[in-house]
Amino acid sequence: MFWDDVIAENTFRTINGLNNNLQNPEFGSATEKGTRYTQLLRLGPEAYQDELSEPRGGGLTTPLELPSAREVSNAIADQGEQSIANDFKLSDWFWQWGQFIDHDISLTEADTSGDSFPIPVPTGDPDFDPFGTGTQTIPLTRSIFDPATGTTNPREQINEITAFLDGSMVYGSDEATALSLRANDGTGKLATSIGPDGEILLPTDSDGNFLAGDIRVNEQLGLISVHTLFVREHNRLAQKTADVLDNGKGRKANKLNELFEESGLSRGDFIYESARRLVGAEIQTITYNEFLPFLLGKNVLDKYTGYDETVDPGIFTEFSTGVFRFGHTMLSPQLLQVEEDGSYEAVALRDAFFQPGKIMEDGVDSLLKGLESQQAQEVDNLLIDDVRNFLFGRPGAGGFDLASLNIQRGRENGVADINTFRNAIGLSPYTDFDELTGGDSELAAKFASVYDSIDDVDLWIGGLAEQDVNGGVVGETISAIIIEQFSNLRDGDRFYFENDQYLKELKGILDKNIDKVSLANIIEDNSDVQIVGSAFTVNNPIVV
Repeated sequence: MFWDDVIAENTFRTINGLNNNLQNPEFGSATEKGTRYTQLLRLGPEAYQDELSEPRGGGLTTPLELPSAREVSNAIADQGEQSIANDFKLSDWFWQWGQFIDHDISLTEADTSGDSFPIPVPTGDPDFDPFGTGTQTIPLTRSIFDPATGTTNPREQINEITAFLDGSMVYGSDEATALSLRANDGTGKLATSIGPDGEILLPTDSDGNFLAGDIRVNEQLGLISVHTLFVREHNRLAQKTADVLDNGKGRKANKLNELFEESGLSRGDFIYESARRLVGAEIQTITYNEFLPFLLGKNVLDKYTGYDETVDPGIFTEFSTGVFRFGHTMLSPQLLQVEEDGSYEAVALRDAFFQPGKIMEDGVDSLLKGLESQQAQEVDNLLIDDVRNFLFGRPGAGGFDLASLNIQRGRENGVADINTFRNAIGLSPYTDFDELTGGDSELAAKFASVYDSIDDVDLWIGGLAEQDVNGGVVGETISAIIIEQFSNLRDGDRFYFENDQYLKELKGILDKNIDKVSLANIIEDNSDVQIVGSAFTVNNPIVV
């Protein structure tokens, strides 16, 4: 039984996100396929070739009028073997946190029965067409979308999970998933498994894959490790809640027991919901107090003034399909596993995809330290070969090009070109490639080699070419979208940690105020890893 099954739904956060906004109950909620479809929102105009569903630039039922996404990738996104570390000494935790919270707020899968929209490979492409056949393509299937759109009105993709920063990647976005991830033994804890060395890991299915609130958990080793970290954190907080209920003294303990009695919940459900609420608040405070100031610059978001029921916290297509994929450019060719004595193993990123067995063998603590020990690559227009040519496998053997996929996905989702988008949100369109790149003539020439016009440039790759603004690591267009998205996620969430008065009653469980919690605290509380300063920066980077 869930908290919101017992208590009025206007008091506590539901698993599926419904009733967060009491005036607009579906704001930010997860799609329930066949019943209710939560569309992604748009900041800019739809840009379908036929104004309904044909991808921007054509290529599905009409001739392609834009350069192939792979052609753009080859010309602009090829980092080759060079390493370009970021100037802010941001660690791998920075991009890893970005992926983790992205999986909290958006999921739009490929439609298993949808149209194929493959990416043409240029003849003689050294990786994807080495024999010069001129017939090779990189497969892509169109995104799942609201079936009520795309015929007489523009196609709109859907969000399958809750939009809120609520820890849904840990707990799930539907009650069946949430219940399946619980220990269901009266402790309020989440289910776990035990590794060979006694390390607490995520639960597994019959095939040895890890289970979590989000289906993408097994994508790569770093992601598995951060999922594991927050399951441990939930269980740590659940145990502390139980200890306060049983043995606590003073006003805080009395108040917690009073809340338990008033809830009408079983002891296990009360502990589960209390720990879940705290974990969600921790994810929010880390995101807004640590992550976003590095990403956007300090004090770029407007000061929080409280919950606003008129704000829709839904996810923008331009955010999920486009600019929040900036972290792909920060990946290094390897993940590090760093032991307590400082020794390390470098795992090639191309060998880290869908490898839960390696976690079962080695655990996650060394990866938690490894993410803090390596300086991430620069946020720019370049991607390493491990994801530009070897994503999920070798070319011709299941491998993909992540840059091409990002560009193609934006087109098939009807995302406007960068100039049309900038004009729509009140920014001045660029007059030429030199202005786009901030005077980088070499990069401007690369754009000119594939795009006929500055008005053709795809939002994702164009945004990555901009000069950084506001002391952050992204340019003007990307920054504008991220500011709008995270402002809405904050202001449109009735349970945002700064607005949640109930959190004050749970202070007896935490060692500090919720707004003082850091990612380093979470790591140190749930592993043998020690972090000096912020986990998002590296003091003495290991260079491989």
